[in-house]
Amino acid sequence: MYQAVRARLCALVCGMRAARRDAGMVTSEYAMGIVAAVAFAVVLYKVVTSGPVSAELQNIVKEALNARM
Repeated sequence: MYQAVRARLCALVCGMRAARRDAGMVTSEYAMGIVAAVAFAVVLYKVVTSGPVSAELQNIVKEALNARM
């Protein structure tokens, strides 16, 4: 019984140590994710506001508004 309790306690302590080692990685992963999302948003904004894409989107909206029901 003593050995089982000791093994369980050791597993708990080792698990807590492993969790502490990874604590700093979460923040950097979130930061990299945010940077990637912002970069993607900037590229998407530039594409959508470019001349040909903007004109095509306006034509699509005009056709949708003039459609007969």
